[in-house]
Amino acid sequence: MKENGWGLDFEFPLIGREEKPRRNGLTMVLDKGLGMTELEDLLDLNADYIDFLKLSFGTSALYPQQILQEKIKLIKSYGIDVYPGGTFFEVAIIQNKKDDYLKRAQKLGFTAIEISDGTIDLSANLRSNLIHQANKLGFKVLTEIGKKDKQEKFKINKMVKQLKRDLADGAYKVIVEARESGTGVSIYDEQGEADEFKLKKLLLEAPSPTDIIWEAPLKKQQVFFISLLGNNVNLGNIKTEEILALESLRRGLRGDTFKTVVNNSQAPIKMGKGFIEMDF
Repeated sequence: MKENGWGLDFEFPLIGREEKPRRNGLTMVLDKGLGMTELEDLLDLNADYIDFLKLSFGTSALYPQQILQEKIKLIKSYGIDVYPGGTFFEVAIIQNKKDDYLKRAQKLGFTAIEISDGTIDLSANLRSNLIHQANKLGFKVLTEIGKKDKQEKFKINKMVKQLKRDLADGAYKVIVEARESGTGVSIYDEQGEADEFKLKKLLLEAPSPTDIIWEAPLKKQQVFFISLLGNNVNLGNIKTEEILALESLRRGLRGDTFKTVVNNSQAPIKMGKGFIEMDF
């Protein structure tokens, strides 16, 4: 099993959790402006449980350049992919500076790029071209489906079509929008509950559930997806202070998922597809 701080030879209640480097079971964390000391402390404790760290929104444009470069270098040194938020990318698009944006991101050392249209509208051809362009520059391309405005409906057939096209164009993963709040947007209602019809449609139509990163900032959303799809589900928009709490859920070290073990067998169990049964 994974080395643990207690030095005890025991199995985590939920076994089968993929270790880094991994392609599934990804955790994407939001960094809204950590200083270098805070960041180093965060990484010392949590690096094994972070796969992507996003410098949220357009915050990276407000950093002094030296600090931004140092921060990117530090994150990469812990084996974590780092990328700027999609909103800043959208700013570059409307100012006709997409090429400058991508080249500068490459020079600064970012390893991934988010291509989104959460606020603006992108044509299908431009979106495809951007994915190809970013791939050629060596980025892991994360695309996002869904709008940030609560007034704009998540048109499921359109989103499914976009998800498939993004993956065919070379996207590494497709993110389902949820914003920071996780309420009233994309697949979530105002209480943060997932719409069963939209969720089923995405799961049935996606080439694989592992192609999707579900933004799930609320604990109940994290528990839901782990219970439905297993502890190697890809989750995003995790707060910096919630990284170990989420990993505890993934390994059955928190009551919300540990009770599943207790109710089933009392012994460590492998969480594959999950425990919520949905009629597909």
